Amino acid sequence: MPIGAALVHDGEVLAVGRNRRFQMGSAIRHGETDCIENAGRQPARIYRESVLYTTLSPCFMCAGTAVLYDIPRIVVGENETFQASEEWLRSRGVQVDVVGDDECKALMAQMLRERPEMWAEDIGEEA
Repeated sequence: MPIGAALVHDGEVLAVGRNRRFQMGSAIRHGETDCIENAGRQPARIYRESVLYTTLSPCFMCAGTAVLYDIPRIVVGENETFQASEEWLRSRGVQVDVVGDDECKALMAQMLRERPEMWAEDIGEEA
């Protein structure tokens, strides 16, 4: 899965993560949740002052994790492949900025061509 995330505080990368559901046999290790797990225990203020960067628009699980930790801004590489939570995030006061990055789009298009069954499983659908 070519989906990753980075948590940045005051211009410093605190943690990065990537979708590792298949590698770890995990039900929840999407890029964003892996990143936040990799950040470890941080004071609440750190999360409230950070930005989460992600390849793809977050699913509701990842969006909920960001809201739980009061991350105020999420920068999304692309949302053409998948979009579920952006309006919900905005309704919760999260600033969501969609970049529309061509490299992110190309990575997702390649993955969808080569491994559609993995993508279906990752978003909870049948292939």
